[in-house]
Amino acid sequence: MSSTARLPGADLTHGAESSPPILIFLGHGSRDPRATAEHEALVEAYRATRPDLEVATAYIELAEPLLQEALERAASRSSRVVVVPLFLFAAGHVKNDVPLALDAARVRFPGVTFAAAPPLGVHPSLVELAWERAAPFVPEDADARRKTLLLVVGRGASDPDANGEFCKLARLVGERRGLMHAESTFLGITEPRVETSLDHVARMRPERLVVLPYLLYAGRLLAKLGDELDAFARRHPWIDTRLAPHLGTDERLFSVVEERARQALEGRALLPCDTCQYRTAMPGVAREVGGLRALLYSVRHTLTHAQIRLPEHAHRPLKKHVLVCGNVDCVDRGSIGVIEALRASVQDVGRSREIRVTRTACMGRCGEGPTVAVYPDGVWYRGVRPSDAGEIVREHLVEDRLVARLVDDVLH
Repeated sequence: MSSTARLPGADLTHGAESSPPILIFLGHGSRDPRATAEHEALVEAYRATRPDLEVATAYIELAEPLLQEALERAASRSSRVVVVPLFLFAAGHVKNDVPLALDAARVRFPGVTFAAAPPLGVHPSLVELAWERAAPFVPEDADARRKTLLLVVGRGASDPDANGEFCKLARLVGERRGLMHAESTFLGITEPRVETSLDHVARMRPERLVVLPYLLYAGRLLAKLGDELDAFARRHPWIDTRLAPHLGTDERLFSVVEERARQALEGRALLPCDTCQYRTAMPGVAREVGGLRALLYSVRHTLTHAQIRLPEHAHRPLKKHVLVCGNVDCVDRGSIGVIEALRASVQDVGRSREIRVTRTACMGRCGEGPTVAVYPDGVWYRGVRPSDAGEIVREHLVEDRLVARLVDDVLH
């Protein structure tokens, strides 16, 4: 690792009375112990390169310790705590969950300085790392390279900024490599999906297809991608299809992590929206800074930019609102089919004006879905299948009787 990539001691202590910061490497979390183990292994590999730093781990959900607990532990040992999100791009967790957790920690520990580093983002070192993963599968011969297509695969997010950043990175990875084409696609949440992109690739008739999974960790998503590529290769045996490794642990990844941490310590790179009046103390609005109030004000601020006043509701109030998780895990388990079946069943019973079925982002029940929540009843179902839709509509939405075998929780 180059010296310019390290966090020098001078950056860590601004006087003898100041304690070195504690870095909290933040992962998403999963009920799959293999995913947690990969995160822990990456952090342990980083610790080996920086024995002079105290590095802790934390998770947004589904694994321990959660971020709030990790912040409290760190605050008891240091006056400076830096959250380093090991997220490739800034989506909802980075933009909302991290600032809310930091706001709560600042209230509880006013003598501690809390900072959050930006996510890894679009960085030249990561572009170089991604290309290095793909390069062994790309021919050196110029003519063969012109018949090679690179497909860069991302996880996908409900946040358009994150998806846009991924597309930008994919373009940078494939730019000026002498390739036939470089294309980006997603494993879930947004379009185009891998299966759609593979059909498009087949029509372009490359001689070779190199698929680059732009993922930090291996795991279930990578296994799913491998299965899809095996099926593609069987359908199109004339295309030489190769799957490159995911990013994994690498010294260049660590250099980006340290750069992001240094930016946070020096206040040079704030989280998205951190410069708006609801997250920065400005004269007259200091009481609105941080936390849930900031989030709500930000939503209202966006709406008021779009129109002078909110329209009046032209429809009768809903009697039931059905929320169905549309995040990647539940989609993999069939939530799109559940949504379609619920809507069809609601239409069949003639209640579409008073019952609405809405696809949501992650509902925090990964590994147990598809998850369905019914409001205002506060009833959550899990493991729902399209074949259950008719029963839920008839029994619960129409007759107000719970489908007990599917109930996950009842919120009061």
